Amino acid sequence: MRAPFNALVIPFYRAPESETLYCVLRRADAGFWQWVAGGGEDAEMPVEAAIRETREETGIEGQLYALQSQARVPVTSFAARKDWPDDLYVIPEYHFAVEAPAPEARLSAEHTACEWLPYEDAFDKLRWQSNQTALQELAERLSRDDLVPA
Repeated sequence: MRAPFNALVIPFYRAPESETLYCVLRRADAGFWQWVAGGGEDAEMPVEAAIRETREETGIEGQLYALQSQARVPVTSFAARKDWPDDLYVIPEYHFAVEAPAPEARLSAEHTACEWLPYEDAFDKLRWQSNQTALQELAERLSRDDLVPA
């Protein structure tokens, strides 16, 4: 059963002698651009879901970092809402980042494309404000060399 939370993960690559690139993904079912996103399975914790979802959706395995930013997502956005309590209206979305060893991704069927973009271009492609907020935090953390392992 899908746990009532969402994990959001920003894949990024620190290019030598260049600016950091961020991997945005285009959803196959809706066409908009976002980060890796998905819910926990059974008793999975958010960190475990973030690692699994990143591997499943992009094939990326790297150091996972915790972000402070979080969001709340309406349960009406999820097919699994039928399995959740009737009095549950929003679920938490926990934010993470993963450092990719190269600007490459192996996409699952959930996505039709990915692009590795600099900050401004990635920010402009994102549909959801929560995705933009997480990107802002990650960019600030990178500028301060203040990444916190998850």
